Amino acid sequence: MMKISSSRSSNLNAWPNILSFGLLCTATGAILGLLTFSRNRKNDIKSNVKNDATESAIIKTKLDNIDQFVDSIRIDFKASDQRWTALSETVIRIDKANHLKY
Repeated sequence: MMKISSSRSSNLNAWPNILSFGLLCTATGAILGLLTFSRNRKNDIKSNVKNDATESAIIKTKLDNIDQFVDSIRIDFKASDQRWTALSETVIRIDKANHLKY
């Protein structure tokens, strides 16, 4: 019986050590979790800034392309307008020449 009671008393003496170790592991895990969260949040912010910059560059490129196409359409429209003006002037001259003949 003595051995049983001595083992029980040694088990009771071990509980504070086990609890201290458990609390130490829990605190270490919480601290590591907070540090990891903080680091990942900073990386996410950097990643979001990079993504925003990339999206902004893509949008700017697309807008530049649209601007070039609009300018091209304006030039084509002016050329077409000049051709129509020249054609109408030619038709007017021919019409006046025909009226003078008859």
